[in-house]
Amino acid sequence: MEERKTSRQFFTGERLLFIGLLVLGLLLIGFFGLRATFSYIRIQQTGLDPGVTDVEAIRGWMTVPYIAKAYQVPETFIFEQLAIPAEGNRKKSLRELNREQTPGEQATMIENVKAAIRLYQTEHPSSGGGDP
Repeated sequence: MEERKTSRQFFTGERLLFIGLLVLGLLLIGFFGLRATFSYIRIQQTGLDPGVTDVEAIRGWMTVPYIAKAYQVPETFIFEQLAIPAEGNRKKSLRELNREQTPGEQATMIENVKAAIRLYQTEHPSSGGGDP
C-alpha cells in the first residue's frame, strides 16, 4: 500500500526550520553582496588612479608612499621637500606626521605635500602617454 503524505507530514518542524534558515541565508548573502558591490563602485569612483594630478584629493589618512605611487612622484623627493627622514616615517599618515612635525598647526603637512607634488609636476611634466 502506498502512503500519501499530507501537508502536515510534508511541512514538519525540521523542514520548516531548514527552509527558514535557507531563506535567511540567501537574504543575508544578497544584502551583503549588494553592500560589497556598492562599496566597490564607490571606491572606483573616488579612488586615486595612477597619474592623477588633482592634489586636492590628498587626505590626512594617506601615507607618503601611497601618495608617491598615486601621483607618480618619488618618495625621496617628497620626504626631501618635507625636510623629514624617510626612515621611521614611511608608515605614518600625514595626520601623524603633522602632529609630530608641526604640533598645533592643522593640515600643514598636507599643504606641504601638495606643494611638493605641484613642484615636481612643474619640474617633470608628464610625457602625455596616458592609457592606450
